[in-house]
Amino acid sequence: MWKIAVGFAVFAALALFILSKGGEIDMGGEKHGADATHAPAAAPAAPVVSAPAAVPAPAAPAASAASAAK
Repeated sequence: MWKIAVGFAVFAALALFILSKGGEIDMGGEKHGADATHAPAAAPAAPVVSAPAAVPAPAAPAASAASAAK
């Protein structure tokens, strides 16, 4: 039982050490509105223009395919 308590204390100390070395870490939770700091907005995407559909080649008749195989 004492091993669990020691393990928790070591883990907590390690977590506090890592967080203290991390610089400006905001543990305040999710932000909304003016206090939310996000990356600058990306430029609006160019409109998607679809290319014309490719027309499939006509299928070869079975008779000509059989004669070509001879």
